[in-house]
This record gives sequence, structure tokens and C-alpha cells, in this order.
Amino acid sequence: MELFQDLQRSSDHSECDNSSFKAVRRKLRADVTAAFPILGTDQVSELVPGKEELNVVKLYAHRGEAVTVYVSGGNPILFELEKNLYPTVYTLWSYPDLLPTFTTWPLVLEKLVGGADLMLPGLVVPPAGLPQVQKGDLCAIVLVGNRAPVAIGVAAMSTSEMLTSGLKGRGFSVLHTYQDHLWRSGDKSSPPSVDPLGLDSSDLREERGSVQADPALQDDMRCLTLEGEEDNGQGQQMCGEKMLPEASEGPDAGDLNTSPTGSKTLQEQMDELLQRCFLHALKCRVKKADLPLLTSTFLGSHMFSCCPEGRQLDIKKSSYKKLSKFLQQMQQEQIIQVKELSKGVESIVAVDWKHPRKGSILEGSEVRTIIINYAKKNDLVDTDNKNLVKLDPILCDCILEKSEQHTVMKLPWDSLLTRCLEKLQPAYQVTFPGQEPIVKKGKICPIDITLAQRASNKKVTVVRNLEAYGLDPCTVAAILQQRCQASTTVTPAPGAKDSLQVQIQGNQVHHLGWLLLEEYQLPRKYIQGLEKAPKPGKKK
Repeated sequence: MELFQDLQRSSDHSECDNSSFKAVRRKLRADVTAAFPILGTDQVSELVPGKEELNVVKLYAHRGEAVTVYVSGGNPILFELEKNLYPTVYTLWSYPDLLPTFTTWPLVLEKLVGGADLMLPGLVVPPAGLPQVQKGDLCAIVLVGNRAPVAIGVAAMSTSEMLTSGLKGRGFSVLHTYQDHLWRSGDKSSPPSVDPLGLDSSDLREERGSVQADPALQDDMRCLTLEGEEDNGQGQQMCGEKMLPEASEGPDAGDLNTSPTGSKTLQEQMDELLQRCFLHALKCRVKKADLPLLTSTFLGSHMFSCCPEGRQLDIKKSSYKKLSKFLQQMQQEQIIQVKELSKGVESIVAVDWKHPRKGSILEGSEVRTIIINYAKKNDLVDTDNKNLVKLDPILCDCILEKSEQHTVMKLPWDSLLTRCLEKLQPAYQVTFPGQEPIVKKGKICPIDITLAQRASNKKVTVVRNLEAYGLDPCTVAAILQQRCQASTTVTPAPGAKDSLQVQIQGNQVHHLGWLLLEEYQLPRKYIQGLEKAPKPGKKK
């Protein structure tokens, strides 16, 4: 329960002047130095000044605790409870790195101000993992995107215990928050904007914006929705132009950031998230030197860190229910080897780093997110020019030609992302109602409509590649025969294995356009040859 949710009105107030309370100032400085050794002598002198007025206020919290508050410059800077010294948020705004920092969501702050403790499910796990603390350690709580603390609390368990629990339960006993009564006793200022360590959110937005503005990258990914009539059975949805990693590439964060689709149950979505966090952690976070690795450490320090913002990895909601059962499955697939090195404690002792993990589908936006997160995590963003990314050995091997590896040290974001996309194998996915998505390598070919001359100089209309869009050539031929009142034939398409083409007598492009655009609701950009329709008033 938050300490300063309410305060008793009765309080003792005294002023420390330079003559009577020099000893109090000296003792307070000594206590600050002992409690927060990270502060240097000059910083301690700034926090507890020698000339400014220092007030000592004795008050009682709503639960009856006696609290001593030190006030300087009109703001409470420190408070003492049961002989322990704590900083206020006003002090932490000047020294944001004074305490180990844990991050939560803005909506959680309202609960903390109302007197709630911080529960572990409310934590946001950064890419570098959680700070290492012990039970009882004093910690600062910040909001996503701002390093200025909004609360302080005492850790209810150690970091390893938090991770072992699967980030469940009470994480911190909150003592003081922004907007509580202690804060109100000061000047009531709002938290300053302190950039997170590394790449800040505004830079990230600018980089993403510059990538999205690149037409070449926009063309790499397209999403196509085909909404047909329910009664004709042709309703479809297609996500075109996705990316398949090459066989040598393992899946990265993949589609972790995609919204859950209605076609999958919550359990199936959690199974997918669990496997992708597992593979991403093996590929990007675990090294051979880390083995043997405790399975609990692998989950807490690596897999949780690979879970994207806005989603929570919960093994109990998966079909496996327990981490040990999931890892047994991964062992059966010969990806890892797990052993019980000590009684009741399992460790990952080996990893098949060459295990084939192809088949993961990555959209262009997902590839972009993976690259940006990788650059952030490894401090590759150039400090002098944040539009440039320094190339580490992994990026050099992935995207540079041999002749460039000793000459190209940095690349602009757009160039880096374009090169990464070019290294991926294009693919497309077609989804039909009630069916599993169909994924095929390569780029999806448009429906091709051509005009040809046959015997006696007669024109015929030929349409190919209907099967890629879920259309049966024989059904299309029957519809066109009835609508056009012309003979139709279905024959094997030249040069295309297992593909058929439809031939209709005369120039029937106009009728084909109606069928494909109006009846089947195909986007025009996926149909080639519509401009060959006969002009009005001319003979067909």
C-alpha cells in the first residue's frame, strides 16, 4: 500500500538554520552518502545545500507511520522512515539513475497513485532484460518512453525470483508516487522528459517514417483483401508479398508484432508466440559460451525480453502449460538438449545452431522492427548522426559484398533496411475462409489477359494464372460462356506446370473485367490486360 496516499494533518515543523542545525546538515549528508554511494561529493552538496534553508518536517502517514521529511527549495527532497532514507520524485528527477529502474505503462500510474503496489504483470521488460536487484532493494519506477521516475518502491522479490515466477505476483511495495500527498507538499511540478538510454522514441519514429516513405520499401510489402459474395463461395483474403528467410537464416522476431487473427484460438496464438520467442532468444541472445544455461534463466532473461511491447508471454495459456514440457518438445525436434545437472534443476546444455528453421513469414514492417531493435540493443546507432548505423560483424556478413567489408563501416537506415529486405526471399500468402493460409515462394503473378489471332483471322481472349487467386478455370469458363454467348475452351497453359488457361471466342476483355473486378472483387492492380477491352461503338 502506497505510503503517502493520505497524510495526518498534525505535524511538527522545524527549520534548520546555519547556526543551530549544522550538525543536522552534516549528518544528513553523511546519511545520503551512505545510502546512495553512486552520488559524488559535489552531488551530495547540491542535494543538501549548505546555504539554502533546510526544513525538517515530522508527519504521520495514513497508517500511522512516523515520517521525517527534509524540504529544500520548497520541495521535499528526502524522507526518513524507520531509520531508512529515501529520495522523493523531485530528487530522482535530478538524478534519474540514482536507483535501479523498472518500467511500466502509463495507465498503471493511476493505480499506483491510488495506493496500489506494482504487480509484475505490469512491468515492461526492456531488450537488455530487467535490472538485477535483491529482495528489499529500493527501486525507481518509470513510464515507457521517459526515464524520469514517477514512483519509488521496495522490491518484493529478487530479479531471479521475478523471472522464475513468470512475472506473476507482487513486484514492488510502493512507498511514494508522483501526485501523492508528499508530492503535493512541493511545487507540484510534472515529471521532466528524460530520454530513455540509447535510441529514444522520437528518433525511432523518425527512422520508421523515413523507411516507410521509401517507395521501394513500400512496394516490397502489400496487403490485399478480396471480398467476394458469400453465396458464390469466392470470398477470400490475401496477404501478398511477404518475406521468407533463406534456408541459412533462422526466424527472428517474425510476426510477434502482428495483431492476433480471428482464425486462431488464444492458445494457438500463445503457442506461436512461445515458439517465436524461443527461437528468437536462441538466435539473438544466447551464445555458446552461455551454455549450460538454466532453463529458468533462459525464460526470464532471454525469452521474456524477446516478447514485443503490447504482448505478454504466458506459458500457462499455451497448450504446453509448463516450460519443461515445451522444452521437451524442442528437444524432440533436436533443436536443444536439456539435462538435469542438479536435482530438480534443468539446464540447456547444447543447441543445434545449424538446425533448419526456415518457413517463418516476415512482413516488411516486421523486418524493419527487428533491424531497429538489433541496432538499439547493440548500440549501433551513430552518436553523432542518428541517421547512420554502424555495421558490426554480423551485419557485415549479412548485407555487405566481400569488396565492401573493409571499406563500408556505416550505412544510412534506408540503405541498411533495403539491403536486408533484398537478402530475404520473396513469398506470398493467400488465405481463404475456413482454410489454412497457403504460402508460396516467389512473387505472385497477376492474372494475365491477352488477345490472340486464330484461324480465319478470328480473335480470341486468353486468360491465365487464375489458380493463384483461388479461381477454378473451368468454373470461370462456364460463367463466361453463358455471359458472352461464345464458345470457351480450357487447355494447359504453355510453359506453366499444372496450370490451365481459358480461351474465349472474340474480344471478351470487358466481360472478364466485370467478372474479376465486380463479381470476385479482385483489386485492379492484380489484373493485367484490362486496357485491351474493345472501345464503345466498335465491333467486338
